[in-house]
Amino acid sequence: MHISRRQFGFGLGSIAFAGLAARSIAQAPVAGMNEVRGYGPLVRDPNNLIDLPKGFDYRVISRLGNIMDDGFLVPNSADGMGAFDLGKGKVALIRNHELSVGDQGVGPFTSAVPKDFNAYDRMANDNSMPLPGGTTTLIYDMKTGQREAEWLSLSGTIRNCSGGITPWGSWLTCEENMTRAGQGVGKDHGYIFEVPATHRGLVTPVPLKAMGRFNHEAACVDPRTGIAYLTEDRGDGLLYRFIPNEKGQLAKGGRLEALAFVEADIKDTRNWTGVQVTKGKQYHAKWVALSDPESPNDDLRKQGAAKGAALFARGEGIFWGNGELFFACTNGGAAKFGQIFRYVPAVNEGHSGESDAPGIIDLFMESTNAAFYNYGDNIAVMPNGHLLVCEDQYTDISDNHLRGVDGAGRTYMVGKSRVQTEFAGGCFSPDGSTLFVNMMEPTMTLAIKGPWGRVKSA
Repeated sequence: MHISRRQFGFGLGSIAFAGLAARSIAQAPVAGMNEVRGYGPLVRDPNNLIDLPKGFDYRVISRLGNIMDDGFLVPNSADGMGAFDLGKGKVALIRNHELSVGDQGVGPFTSAVPKDFNAYDRMANDNSMPLPGGTTTLIYDMKTGQREAEWLSLSGTIRNCSGGITPWGSWLTCEENMTRAGQGVGKDHGYIFEVPATHRGLVTPVPLKAMGRFNHEAACVDPRTGIAYLTEDRGDGLLYRFIPNEKGQLAKGGRLEALAFVEADIKDTRNWTGVQVTKGKQYHAKWVALSDPESPNDDLRKQGAAKGAALFARGEGIFWGNGELFFACTNGGAAKFGQIFRYVPAVNEGHSGESDAPGIIDLFMESTNAAFYNYGDNIAVMPNGHLLVCEDQYTDISDNHLRGVDGAGRTYMVGKSRVQTEFAGGCFSPDGSTLFVNMMEPTMTLAIKGPWGRVKSA
């Protein structure tokens, strides 16, 4: 199974969604028991790519194998993605490519590159070939609806899964891989790298090691504090936070911690073998320190669990809204169809006095029916104030969908894939008119326009 992700950090609709969430927490229904109207029924796509509601249309703005401005090819496995306002109607999209060591044939390179090529790591048996993972940056002109430029912006990494945007205009791209130096590669992997949205060409790859070495999925940053929140795509993963030594300067280090519950009997949020967390109830958070973020033995989550940190079921997409964050757990819940959690940071988050009024975490939704929500992964905020969720499942239960989730935890269809691949990287243009989303394999990036504010929840 391919495992995808993504988040849209701040943006349109987050205030509206926050209000809906706050009002609905006490009466949120069981997700999947009923769908709401949303944008209405989907219309069959004559091109057999993606079905959308009436009034919506799409165009493919980038494809696998397209020749980019730097002469390299658009790689496969497009995953997490962030959108950045460049002004004058221009948007920068930074797109992850979740490629592994053996995926050179669908990577950006057709031949060897110079030894001074700015890649993080290379194949141990072929020093002329950087590892195929990384990011590409695409400039899109909102006025003309055309791609203006496209290039490789980070090279030499492995399985760049999801990540998140920062308040200072960069993309945090996360490696979902724990390969060690000597295992066919020259360096350790499992890190986060930062890619500024305005940088042209390849960035100098700097692993942000203090942010932890683990099976990274996605990230979001609180603009008030500069604290980054990180998900881990493991069945026994944790939710982490990174408190930087200097706000906006992640490379200058900081401290890594994992979320635990003040309610000492709650150690497992997955609800697989018994219900420990329920919808409609608020819980109090505390954070435990992690002393070895480099985790050479790939045991960071075990370090945290031994100190009381709570387990989450494959934490994936995460986004920052209005004073709160939401994150998806792909196969969480008693039925294992997925959960979404909400976290409201403490007033003194990360500082002394935090425990006097701790952060609040609650189970926002838990699916009981795959037909209405199945394996939610990357998430975003729609202009209507609801969540957009990219499904990531490869079973015969249902096809992959773009799902809307309203403030009461009810779902509705936004799109349906007509090809057997996952949606990933959903994010909206600054003006809210366009959804950018990836179809993972073969890579296609779509721009979808339509009446995004027209949703009906009844």
